[in-house]
Order: sequence, then structure tokens, then C-alpha cells
Amino acid sequence: MRILVSNDDGYFAPGIAALAEALGTLGDVTVVAPERDRSGASNSLTLDRPLSLRRTANGFYHVNGTPTDCVHLAVTGMLEHLPDMVVSGVNHGANMGDDTVYSGTVAAATEGFLLGVPSIAVSLVSKSATDFTAAARVARDLAERFMREPFPQPVLLNVNVPDVAYDRLQGIKVTRLGKRHKAEPVVRSVTPRNETVYWVGAAGGAADAGEGTDFHAVANGYVSVTPLQLDLTHTGLISPVFDWLKR
Repeated sequence: MRILVSNDDGYFAPGIAALAEALGTLGDVTVVAPERDRSGASNSLTLDRPLSLRRTANGFYHVNGTPTDCVHLAVTGMLEHLPDMVVSGVNHGANMGDDTVYSGTVAAATEGFLLGVPSIAVSLVSKSATDFTAAARVARDLAERFMREPFPQPVLLNVNVPDVAYDRLQGIKVTRLGKRHKAEPVVRSVTPRNETVYWVGAAGGAADAGEGTDFHAVANGYVSVTPLQLDLTHTGLISPVFDWLKR
């Protein structure tokens, strides 16, 4: 099995090292990740300058671009063969609900999916995680299942793992995305040069966290697996917008 691994925390992040090690037991793993933390980069491609690809002492590759750049470059130009799977992570922090819109972790997996490769984004739901072993093992379990029982079509899965030991996980639940409250306001501050700057505020708390959502599953000790799609069409508004334009 040929597996492409990426992330948005940077090639030096402990989560990607744990993931590459866990998946290495299944086949040939290639790691291509950003040269620095690109959290929140979403599905952005770098089009205003060329990208460089460098290899580190541990064999990982890093790119001076976004997570999407990394997967796009690897699949369309670097690798000799199309990978069997793209796995992004393990992200340090949740990617649930509205987070998926901004997440570079999800974006890396999304790019693999757009290029026709089954893809998984894996996140550890913790603000102060030091042990990514359980989340990496969950990723390995899912990749192994793909090996045994290939999905009949390219699939994009968003996986969130509670921050507990592997043997304390309650199981896996297939979920839908929940929804967060509106984000906190930006934080304004003044630099020593008397310049006003702004920090993006914290994400809002869970608003829709009922049974069946990713929030609910993780809160109850389950791994959340959410199948994602990229069709942004609001089909329920097609007729109302048509009628509105006819008035």
C-alpha cells in the first residue's frame, strides 16, 4: 500500500511523526508537509510564486506552501505512482463542525479526494495533547480496513479522536458535522511601536451538539467519522432564488 501523509501543523509536528510510524507498518509511506505551521490555511493553493520541495534527515519532505500545495505537488508531480490513500494529521486539536471550513488538516485530505484518492483527515481532540499514539492507531485501523475492503468510490472522511488511551475508546460512530456558535470577537492589542493589531478570536462553543453529531460522539468517548462532500449547492434554495429573480 502506498500512503501519502501530510498535515497543517508542519513537518516537525509530533502528530505527523506518530502517524507516519503507525502507517509505516502497512506499506510505503511518503510524508510531504508544510515547512511551518499552516493551521487555518483551508483549501488554498499558492499561485503567486514557485514552490520548493526539500527532504529532511528523517526522510520527510517539506514544502514552502500550504497543506493543499503539499498534496497537490506530491500527487501531480513528485510521486511516480498515484498513492492508494492520503492521510492528513494527526492534528493537534479538534476539527469538528464549522472547523472543517477553515482546517488545513481537512484541506490536505480534501485535495487528495479531489485528485481521486481515498482520503482521511485525523484530529486529536485536545488543547494540550502530548500523546498521539491512540489517534495514530485509529488512523492505522481505518487504513487497514481500506486495504481489506476497498471503498467502491473515492471517499473523504473527517475523523476526530478523543484524547484518551486507545483501549479506553468506546468505539467508532459515523456522524454528521455539528455546528458552533459564532466565533469570539477579534482581540485588539497595541504593539511597542504603538501600532494596533488584531488576533483572530477563539472558535465559538458547540451550538448543535446533539446525538448523531461529531461533537456528541467525541464527548461520549467515541471516535467520530464524518463522510464529507464538496458540493456547496444549497438545493433547497434553488426554487426560492429562481422565484425571487422572476419578481
